[in-house]
Amino acid sequence: MEQIHIKLGRNLKSIRQTRGFSLDKVSELTGVSKAMLGQIERGETSPTISIIWKIANGLRLSFTTLIEEPPSEIAVITKDELEPLLEEDGQYRVYPMFPFDPTKKFEVYSVEMDAGCTHESEAHSPGVEEYILVSSGTLVIEIQNTSYTVGAGSAVRYAADQPHSYRNPGGEIVRYDAIIYYP
Repeated sequence: MEQIHIKLGRNLKSIRQTRGFSLDKVSELTGVSKAMLGQIERGETSPTISIIWKIANGLRLSFTTLIEEPPSEIAVITKDELEPLLEEDGQYRVYPMFPFDPTKKFEVYSVEMDAGCTHESEAHSPGVEEYILVSSGTLVIEIQNTSYTVGAGSAVRYAADQPHSYRNPGGEIVRYDAIIYYP
């Protein structure tokens, strides 16, 4: 299976060229340096989730549009076969289960957070919503200085077009699935 950073570079270059954008223009839209964008396109670096989100938001794309492979009619996804995106020194692992499909307007991730891990997320594009379904552990989500505690077997939905954070306050791994809806 092809590594995520290689797919990302290929997709970013294709999107940039299709839109007729220079690296300078993409840098201006995303806040990511021209040098970093060039390294990403050439597959020379594996950017952080935060950098990928900056690119996605700046280009008004879903996150997985940048890392997806062409879809097939039936897809059976095994998490063990996916390469996770890592943040917080590997304590926050995101597995892209179903990439964005423009006709469906959503994408699905499986996420694991180690005990004590906190992950800050930048605001997504206007109107984007997140649906979080916790399968194990307890997840605390903070939005506009208000904390929401979501335990195993529970779910939460919120407007993700503002900064938000995820925190695992417990002593075990938190596992949850995230559905991100793009209007």
